[in-house]
Amino acid sequence: MPAIYEHALTVLPDHIDRLGHVNNLAYLAWMLDAAVAHSAAQGWNAERYDQIGSVWVVRSHEIKYIEPAYEGQQLVVRTWVADMTKVSSTRRYRIERTDTGVVLAKAATRWAFIDRTTGTLTRIPQVVIDSFEIVADE
Repeated sequence: MPAIYEHALTVLPDHIDRLGHVNNLAYLAWMLDAAVAHSAAQGWNAERYDQIGSVWVVRSHEIKYIEPAYEGQQLVVRTWVADMTKVSSTRRYRIERTDTGVVLAKAATRWAFIDRTTGTLTRIPQVVIDSFEIVADE
């Protein structure tokens, strides 16, 4: 599987805010969708995490909006794992227009790995770590 995952989407009417461009919350939803899809593509869907009794939870998001997006545009969310420690990971994102490559947003999410039963941090198993290639920051 590729180290940098590409998640394609089309801007829908529901994504548009009162200013006529994509609402900030849509970017966040796209990031989460891309992260989940990338994990599943690496063999780690929700059911597999359930089997080991652990799950990723968001600790923080950082988004830099660069250019607006509009209804009907074709976009790609590129995402990759930038680091992985004993109990957490940073995932980065770049959201671009498919036709021009114009970068609309750059973002990062800090994820924590927790035990589903206790809700406490737990060590990321080596099998999970080995499933993701770390891509150095740009």
